[in-house]
Amino acid sequence: MKYIVNIGVVCLARKTFDYMAAKEIYQNIQKDLQAVEQTNYHFVQDLIIEIEDAKKAALELASRNLDALIVISGTFHLGHLVLELDKVLRKPILLWGLNELPYNGGKIRLNSVCGVNLNASNLYKAGNRQYYSIVSDKIDENWIDAVRIKAALENAHVGIAGYRAHGFFNLGVDELKMYSQMGILLDHYELSDILKTPVIAEEFQEKKSKLLDTFDVSGVTEAQLDKVAEFSAKLKKFVDTNKLTALAIRCWPEFAADFGISPCAAMSILQSEDYILGCEGDVEGTISMIAHKAAGAETPFLADLSQVDLKEDYALMWHCGVAPCNLWDGKCTRSLDTYFAGGKGVTADFVMKSGEVMILRFDSACGEYRVFMQKGVGIPMEKLLKGTYVKVRFEKHIKEVLDSVVYTGVAHHVSLAYGDYSKPLEVFAKIMGWKVIA
Repeated sequence: MKYIVNIGVVCLARKTFDYMAAKEIYQNIQKDLQAVEQTNYHFVQDLIIEIEDAKKAALELASRNLDALIVISGTFHLGHLVLELDKVLRKPILLWGLNELPYNGGKIRLNSVCGVNLNASNLYKAGNRQYYSIVSDKIDENWIDAVRIKAALENAHVGIAGYRAHGFFNLGVDELKMYSQMGILLDHYELSDILKTPVIAEEFQEKKSKLLDTFDVSGVTEAQLDKVAEFSAKLKKFVDTNKLTALAIRCWPEFAADFGISPCAAMSILQSEDYILGCEGDVEGTISMIAHKAAGAETPFLADLSQVDLKEDYALMWHCGVAPCNLWDGKCTRSLDTYFAGGKGVTADFVMKSGEVMILRFDSACGEYRVFMQKGVGIPMEKLLKGTYVKVRFEKHIKEVLDSVVYTGVAHHVSLAYGDYSKPLEVFAKIMGWKVIA
């Protein structure tokens, strides 16, 4: 389900143009907007014509906890108006131009696009880059979904348990840069904070029953199965108690040694229940999953670009056994296995379903954030490996995809989700001023 956002809506006009026609168009737009899912609107009903109208509207909207503002140029208008709104609200702005009406007596009736041009120039020269423009009779829902991504990140409570995995220097983050760019303050926890979380018998049994219903457990011992169920219950309770949107976990090398199993299978179960959990202490990979989910993706997870076949043009998107179990292909046997971490792995093993997929990473390098994404199709394959995986053929040849990763230094984890969310992410990157690597 997409992230819910609050959006203010105003319509600017000037009485030297056909402002009454603009008002009628505005009323129809309001009806159309209310059909967009998971969106709350705060409409300023009257046209904003004078400077005092803009000041009043800004104060009215300031109390609405907005995530963004739609500014419709009903007609051409004063240049002050959008600046008075922006001065108070300081939110991403959609500059919406209307298609011109048929001429009436040789006079242009709206001159709306010129109003968009005026507003964009004023905002740009005032240092505001958080605007996006359209000329259309209908809203661009990609912009709304981009706002969802931005709002979800700003409101996210993200934690890291432990640290990044040993040697994975490329997964480190500049916490204050992340805060300045996205509004995320990272909270640190120890692995022991999760492991000492108390759970009651009913919570343990609920998770054990789900494991038995989901997986073939013949490859693990009863003690290992109980450990997975116990950690599943502990992790769920820890995330819920701390009200975390997402948690990155240092899942090796200490985990198996200190607890007796790695967390992979438990994470597979919980991610299928809509929890966002990142492997190997990968914070930026984890926030990439938040972005995917905000735009409507179901249970994204972290995968590696693990194997490429340059001749057959595909990649194997694999990880050691952490993919959400609801992404199973419905054909192979979902099983638990101990191949990883010297027999203490207890990973989920299954082939993931076929269909449209995309990979995404919000990645920082040299003090700048960028967005890496690729679209592709998951294609059927036999269960030949341990872990969780899907064979993907991307829109670009896999050599091009690999070169994009290698020669821009993108880290080795990506959020993988089913569906195509590239357009909202492109708009988000434009709003944020981030480079897109595609």
